[in-house]
Amino acid sequence: TRFAGQEDSPSPPELCCSVLPRVPKEKPKTEATPKPRQAPTDEAQMAAAAALARMELKPKAKLPSSQEAIKNQVRKELMAEAAASEKGLSEEEKEGAAAPSVSGVYFICPLTGAVVKKDKKEKHLREAIQSYFSVDPVAASIMEIHTFNKDREKVRVGVETMAKYLDNIYLHPEEEKYRRIKLQNKVFQERISCLEGIHRFFQAIGFETKTLPVPGQETTEEYYVLKEEMLTKLEDLKDYKEQLLSSEPVRAQLDRQLCVFKPSPEAARFELPNDFYNLTAEEIKREQRLRTEAVEKASMLRTRAMREKEEQREMRKYNYTLMRVRFPDGYILQGTFYARESVSALYNFVREALRDDWLPFELLGPGGLKLTDENLAFNECGLVPSALLTLAWDAAVMADIQASGEEQSGSPLKPELLSRVQTLS
Repeated sequence: TRFAGQEDSPSPPELCCSVLPRVPKEKPKTEATPKPRQAPTDEAQMAAAAALARMELKPKAKLPSSQEAIKNQVRKELMAEAAASEKGLSEEEKEGAAAPSVSGVYFICPLTGAVVKKDKKEKHLREAIQSYFSVDPVAASIMEIHTFNKDREKVRVGVETMAKYLDNIYLHPEEEKYRRIKLQNKVFQERISCLEGIHRFFQAIGFETKTLPVPGQETTEEYYVLKEEMLTKLEDLKDYKEQLLSSEPVRAQLDRQLCVFKPSPEAARFELPNDFYNLTAEEIKREQRLRTEAVEKASMLRTRAMREKEEQREMRKYNYTLMRVRFPDGYILQGTFYARESVSALYNFVREALRDDWLPFELLGPGGLKLTDENLAFNECGLVPSALLTLAWDAAVMADIQASGEEQSGSPLKPELLSRVQTLS
């Protein structure tokens, strides 16, 4: 009866009802468990979105973003460099820039002996030659022809044609036709008239311009006509012709700007002015293109021929090099050289600075490499645009000097050089 009463009893339903509410109480727990996972789900969605964006951009990009950023930076730097080269550094940049190791490249004028800066060189030469007209107008006009016409082949052709005109006059002085040169003559126009200084040469050797009738025509033409008095000075004409043929351009000599510095830990530090770089406006543009391409080339295999070609191109960037030679006592000798000069020029430079120029020595490049081949150029040795070398005395000779008790005292440099020794900043 108890068992049956239990079935009919309302208790089981109450128990069932008491169980049902427990299920929803546990549901918040089951619902609460995924809530902490919502954060990573959002991150995953963001990562997926970013990945999708990259996938969409990837076909459009020619280079990885990092390389593109580098190229953009290179473009900005080169634009800044070009602007600085054209307009000069701003005052703030000048104040913050390190002092240059040398103030510039200087030349010695062979006519005046004046030392002038590179950018003033041609103007000074023109003024010096112009002044020389009052001394020797023929020589001055020949200097103009050879110095200021840069196309050496045109100069050669024009000078040789002019020499033929003078030869004809010298060999046939009685022939009037040889003493007249038509200015509109095609050969004269193409070979002679185009040369700077040639008309002043004609005037200096005794020609004058005249307007004369053309035989058989009613028109007139301009001619150079040799003055009558020059027929008594035919030997002078011959000398002028020889001068014209044998002369060379007037070249200003590179000033070494010799300096002697006290021993300094800053000897290997160089700050060079723009004069040392052989970069015109066009070459700056070319450098911009080359440096832009450098990003791609960095990951590309290059043949030996390609590397050598690039090295040659690098060597041509510089016209000059600043050389320092450190002596065993620490003193430093400095001079400016052409980048294409041979190492022998440096040996001579050092030897001329020695108190005893007979002492044998050798020069050691970076890393202790001996510069034994004096015929090589500085740029061929990698000594551009600047280098610090070390002087080493011949060990056998120094041993003999020490054995004889005649060991050198003081610096081996000439006293007049030591009297103006400077401190390397």
